[in-house]
Amino acid sequence: MNTSRPRASAVLLLSLALSAAISTASAAEAAAPAPAKDATTVVLVHGAFADGSSWNKVIPLLQAKGLKAVAVQNPLTSLEDDVAATNRVINAQTGPVVLVGHSWAGTVITQAGTHDKVKSLVYVASFAPSLGESSGEGTKAFPASPGLARVIADADGYLTLPADAVAQDFAQDVSAQEANLIAATQGPVRAANFEQKVTAAAWTAKPSWYIVAAQDRMIDPGAQRALAKKLKAKTTVLQTSHVPMSSDPEAVAEVIADAARAAR
Repeated sequence: MNTSRPRASAVLLLSLALSAAISTASAAEAAAPAPAKDATTVVLVHGAFADGSSWNKVIPLLQAKGLKAVAVQNPLTSLEDDVAATNRVINAQTGPVVLVGHSWAGTVITQAGTHDKVKSLVYVASFAPSLGESSGEGTKAFPASPGLARVIADADGYLTLPADAVAQDFAQDVSAQEANLIAATQGPVRAANFEQKVTAAAWTAKPSWYIVAAQDRMIDPGAQRALAKKLKAKTTVLQTSHVPMSSDPEAVAEVIADAARAAR
């Protein structure tokens, strides 16, 4: 039996499909031109029990608004190491920077935000210590959060969250599949990081925005409100878990864009 003609047709159809896909991708690129060299860059700093992929939903939304966006990969090995990783990314930018920190990274951006390129700060369900304070000092007057009671410490003093704690306390408002990915990609964080004191507090000299996660089970929402008030931050309250950038990325991107408009 002659099968050459059906096979040739299949090859032709595949070729046409690939050509259409390439054309669509090219059109999308043409519709979203690259930002200017001196455009504002949003530098996104992840927190504990996470990595840079925690910003995956927010990055394309920022890019669609004409902003550059870069996610830092924190080693989570010390405050100094995370600040150094953040500064390397800031140094590489050619225009003004909006520095965004989630959770533990609120402490990181408080220190790193003194960089001359940083024009505004965005705190996302995060710590925001005062000069000479550690992360926990600004929240110790508030109830302990359920998720923090479930962390696991290893022999080297690094903390992780078990998968069920991620699903129930860290990211309880995302799909089970996404919660599983968060648990699988989390970066272990050195427990001693939370006792390290900042030697600078950028929010005292630069405008700040704060996103309060009202259903947070990792950092008490009342503590977040108090921190936002201390910072005199422009505050947005979202009805989300500890990871609003995953469960409500559009709202997070809009807050960041507002901070970027002020940075120009």
